[in-house]
Amino acid sequence: MSERYAKYKAFEIDFPAPRILRITLNKPETYNSLDADGHREMTYIWRDIDDDDDISAVILTAKGKAFSSGGDFGMIEKNMNDYQARHRAWKEARDLVYNIIDCNKPIVSAINGVAVGAGLVAALLADISIAARSAKIIDGHTRLGVAAGDHAVINWPLLCGMAKAKYLLMLCEPVDGTEAERIGLVSMVVEDDELQAKAMEIAERLVAGAPSAIRWTKYALNNWYRAMGPSFDASLSMEMLGFAGQEVREGLASHREKRKPEFDPESPL
Repeated sequence: MSERYAKYKAFEIDFPAPRILRITLNKPETYNSLDADGHREMTYIWRDIDDDDDISAVILTAKGKAFSSGGDFGMIEKNMNDYQARHRAWKEARDLVYNIIDCNKPIVSAINGVAVGAGLVAALLADISIAARSAKIIDGHTRLGVAAGDHAVINWPLLCGMAKAKYLLMLCEPVDGTEAERIGLVSMVVEDDELQAKAMEIAERLVAGAPSAIRWTKYALNNWYRAMGPSFDASLSMEMLGFAGQEVREGLASHREKRKPEFDPESPL
């Protein structure tokens, strides 16, 4: 493996075919949750990939029953109680989105099982997103008690429309792979046992294509996302503001106690 990627410990990196790099989330015992180190690595690996002249396409996938379960409880607690940690989380969340958007290599995501958090950010910002039919995509921010920040405001309204985006994000409504494809949230859906083969097939087709033409097409199309930058920045700031409030404390407690949250209906606004 290239020394460029030796520093990344939070997931597996391999090269399954010439000019293809594969990132595999491999913490199935915690449903591929990301701690602070994993979140940081997921944020900045895209810069190394962008600079790697030996890579023409990327596959993002996961092992186990889930694609990603998001940040672990320890990371959420630090965001709640430590201003410096919250500031770092804001910067990394911002950089994660823009680093994926600006990475000049086409990215293919293969989404299996539950997908939330930073893993979902990368999966839905990928250039070609493939969902297994049994996948379960959910943005759980408001259930936790913070605004939908991460990535959803920059791309969900463009992918599936404003009305559907509001419904899914405000209610934390899950969608399976079939529904995600129907509404345009993902590029395609395949049977579960076809997911990895389809991701490899598409990555190989991208490698065989005209490199500059593909990368410039990606850059131009991603200007739609860049145009939504101010809306995304606002959502991310509001998410971080929420980590300093009381609703997230009830949201986290309810997750730990496996119960429905009981939020105060009297809004501070």
